[in-house]
Amino acid sequence: MHDVPKALAAVSAAAALVGGCASAPAPPPFMPATSVVELMESVIVHAAEVYWDSVSIIVDESGITENFPQTDEEWEEVWSAALSIAESGNLLMMEPRAVDNGAWMEMSAALVQVGAEAAEAALARDPDRVLAMGEQVYNVCLVCHARYIVE
Repeated sequence: MHDVPKALAAVSAAAALVGGCASAPAPPPFMPATSVVELMESVIVHAAEVYWDSVSIIVDESGITENFPQTDEEWEEVWSAALSIAESGNLLMMEPRAVDNGAWMEMSAALVQVGAEAAEAALARDPDRVLAMGEQVYNVCLVCHARYIVE
């Protein structure tokens, strides 16, 4: 008779496990508001242009002119642009924007990484690093566009 409570406990535990496995978690409450093209045009391109335009070296007949952010507000804009680039990589991985689970996800993750590193360069207020990271952002974009934009 002592075996009946153990058997009931085992059946109850098994039922709980099966019931727990049968119910899938609810999908996240994401509600994308833009297509990939709209995300590119509205967020990514603008952020990249702010980042790329923030540091420049012009060599002309007048000599060498270096341009870089001078104020706290200007550096914050560069930092903010880099974070927009980084977070856009995450947005590109979301359904329905994700084109595939292979190269698209890898390139989107690379955009997150390079954007985060670009933000660190802006926080450090290092014009040379910002310039170098601008090139890295460009390269990540170029590789993705070469694969996914058919003209």
